[in-house]
Amino acid sequence: MAAAGAGRLRRAASALLLGTPLGTPRLPPRELSAPARLYHKKVVDHYENPRNVGSLDKTSKNVGTGLVGAPACGDVMKLQIQVDEKGKIVDARFKTFGCGSAIASSSLATEWVKGKTVEEALAIKNTDIAKELCLPPVKLHCSMLAEDAIKAALADYKLKQEPQKREAEKKGGLPG
Repeated sequence: MAAAGAGRLRRAASALLLGTPLGTPRLPPRELSAPARLYHKKVVDHYENPRNVGSLDKTSKNVGTGLVGAPACGDVMKLQIQVDEKGKIVDARFKTFGCGSAIASSSLATEWVKGKTVEEALAIKNTDIAKELCLPPVKLHCSMLAEDAIKAALADYKLKQEPQKREAEKKGGLPG
């Protein structure tokens, strides 16, 4: 009895989400997933189960924040990295407003930068992201956004390190 009630509840929720009246005959499940067929299973996986969603403390000196957008499609991506004292990226978070491919690209980018040095992370290219997610040509701008977000976050992190370098140079004294 409980299983039947749960089934009715799922159908009612689907009807509300899909905008179909409750009495409408349902299509077989494989036909309902037509939009999902437009995306590769890796994109769907990262979209349905995004990794590393959230934010880090942008005021922290060891956190770099990259905020990029694509005016053509309206996608906006924020990617943050946290770097330890040895220069290794120990955490990464993202928030993305955009399509499934943009979210998947952000999610994958955060997975890939973790554990890398700042210099290694700079080597991540949009073509690698696009290839891993099997993005079609019309969605390549999503992987470009992810690469740009990584670069922007790394640039922000490096900028925050400059005052520390200058302070260390002052303490050590400059040859004169």
